[in-house]
Formats: sequence, structure tokens, C-alpha cells
Amino acid sequence: MKVALVGNQNSGKTTLFNLLTGTHQKIGNWAGVTIEKKEGKIRSTDCEMIDLPGLYALSPYTKEEQVAFDYLLNEEIDLILNIIDATQLERSLYLTTQLLELDIPLIIALNMKDVADIKGIKIDYQLIEEKLNTTIIPISALKKTGVYDLIQVIKNKTYKDNRYAHIYDHDFEASLSKITNNLNIKHKSFIGTKLIEGDERFAMLVTDDIIAERKRLETHYKRSLDQIVADERYRYIELLRDDAVKSFTKNKTWTDRIDDVLLNRYLAIPIFVIIMFGIYYLAAGPIGSLTVDWVSSIIEQFSTWLSGKLNIWNASPWSKSLVIDGVVAGVGAVLNFVPQLVILFTLIAILETTGYMSRIAFFLDRLFQKIGLSGKSLVPFIIGSGCSVPAIMSARIINDETERKMTIMLTPFIPCSAKLPIITL
Repeated sequence: MKVALVGNQNSGKTTLFNLLTGTHQKIGNWAGVTIEKKEGKIRSTDCEMIDLPGLYALSPYTKEEQVAFDYLLNEEIDLILNIIDATQLERSLYLTTQLLELDIPLIIALNMKDVADIKGIKIDYQLIEEKLNTTIIPISALKKTGVYDLIQVIKNKTYKDNRYAHIYDHDFEASLSKITNNLNIKHKSFIGTKLIEGDERFAMLVTDDIIAERKRLETHYKRSLDQIVADERYRYIELLRDDAVKSFTKNKTWTDRIDDVLLNRYLAIPIFVIIMFGIYYLAAGPIGSLTVDWVSSIIEQFSTWLSGKLNIWNASPWSKSLVIDGVVAGVGAVLNFVPQLVILFTLIAILETTGYMSRIAFFLDRLFQKIGLSGKSLVPFIIGSGCSVPAIMSARIINDETERKMTIMLTPFIPCSAKLPIITL
């Protein structure tokens, strides 16, 4: 039995994987991609578990998300274990609604339930089970509670054989039914939705009838097709949240209070701009200028010392010019900027360590998607405002597709081509 562990980033996925598999783990890379692949046997069972890279939706923009997307659609999987954050239910359930459209049984591991209780969030998970027609096991991966129950459900296969949950309104469901009735493939509910969105990965399946349904939906909703799908998902999730989640007042933690300010709907972007201005001011302003002057003085002293040595050694004028004016001056010109880069990357690393970069990346994800990027492209954008070279290098780490688009935006004179991943149906 093959189980795929799927969830958002920072949802406790790795902690749960380690708890379920213990020490029986194999580490490698996905075929053709340098992304860590973790496999292991679930304790007391013969079930093989694959830890897929974290993702927020089955609309891949990065290499990691593409790996998870391809694996879910192309591999033979017996069960999806979807871990969701109980304190971020609305955000987590967006991916869940997509996973439920796949022809694969699904269990939801409702993680961080203890944290939700502390924050005063009470979740009627049985109601969510009923609405989504799936199985939910409340757990705390950190405190190791509920994990045994989860293992027993997987081992004994006592989970629901869930089917597609109708989450869209009547008009959309009617169009989706017309499209899926003519599809004779796996995951037709999910692919039917992707065909409505106009996802080019499935362009080979588009017919005249599908084009007609898409035009009808656009006329009816007066919005873009991908926006229609996203709005319908969030509408259903918000209704589910209102029915199943109750909150009562609890003292907020310092993290919550800071998040309320830094991720405020109206102040998040201005605050982010101010923070980045402060970082660049420190890196290139008074402190950065001092480091440049300091390095320049060291290079100048070394150049004077080396020039004297070359005179003692009776070096020829051309060799002296090559070493002093060429090598030393050239390397020195580059070294002048190293302290500024160290300051810049240290400050960005601090933001990353505190979790602020992840939060602002998620906050900006929807905006970045409008230009074909993901929220993770934030770092290349930040670095690119100072220098395009490290920005393109960091973009390569994120995703080849993102790198090509960032290259176009940051250095328009470099030719590049785009390619679409091929999905085997």
C-alpha cells in the first residue's frame, strides 16, 4: 500500500512523517530533479509512505510543487494523507478541496489541535467530515497525540472511500458534469476543473464543447475562468468554516499580535517596503559605506606593499602593471562590495529565520500569480533591485520556469524560452 503525505509548508508535515516512519527512512532525489525525496514504512504496517514537497495548491509554479503535482496525477497511489493546520483551516482546506477531486481515497490529519485549543479555536471536525465526505483524525504531531489512532485507521483501512464533494454552485456544477461525462481518464473531476480554468497542461483534451462551456461560464460569471474556480472554492470553504469553526476570546500570543500588525490587510505592503528600505539603507548606507572604505584601504595598503616588493625584485613595468593595475585592482573592485552583500544577506536570513519572509511570500502569492510567478519569487525580486546576477541565481534555486520568467523581467536582453511540463494521463 502506497501512501502520499501532502500538505502546506510549515503544517508539521516533516514532523508527522518522522513520527509515522520512525527510523525506517530512505533519502534520495526525485528522478531528474535535485529535490529531497523521503520514503519510509509506517510503523507496524507494510504501508510505504512518500513525503511530497509542500504546496498550497495543485497549480504548480515552482519545481517542488511540480514534483508533487506530477506524482499525484501519474503515480499509482492507494491513499493520500493530507495534513492541515487547525489554526489555519481556511488556507489549508483550499488544497484539500483539490485533492478530493482526485480518484484517490483521502484522510485528513488535523494537526496542531492543541494550539487551536490554546488560541480558543473550536473545530467541529465531524461536521467537516460529513460535508467533505472524508475521514478526519485530530492529532498533534509535536505532542505525539492522535498518531496511534491515525496509524490504526491506515492499517485497518477504516477510512471512508470518499467521492467527489460538490463544492461549486449549480451553474458551475452543470458545466463541470458536461465536461467530465465525456472524459474517460483518471481524476476526471480534477482535470475537468483544470480544463475550465484553461490550464495549458491539459490543452490536448480541449474540444469544441469544452470551449463552448468555458465561454458560457465567462459570460455568466463575468470573471476570468481561473478566478471563478478560486472564488467558488473559497466561497465553499468560508461557508464550511462559518459552520464548523467557533472561536472564543483568549489572550493572544506575542506572535499573533506581531502577525496582526505585519500581515494587516492594508499595512502589510507598506510595512514590508519600510523594512526592505531599512535593510538596503543599512547595507548600502552608512554601515555599508564604512565597510567599502575599510576594504578599499586594505586593498590600497596591500597594493602599495606589493608594488614595493615588485620593485625590489626588479619586475618589468608590464608585469608590475598587470599585477597591480590588473589583478589586485580588479579583485579589489569586486571585494569592495562583499561586506555589503554579507550585510544584505544576513539581514534577509534573519527575516527568513523569524518566519516573516514565508508569511509575506504567502501574502503576495496571489499577486505574483497574476504575472505567472509564485510568492517564493519574492527573494529574487528583492535581490534583483540591487543586482540582477544574484537574483537570477536565486531564481534557479526556486524553479527553472520561474528563472526563465525572472530572467525576462530582470535582464530583458537575455533570450529565453518557455516550455510546458508534460503530464502523462
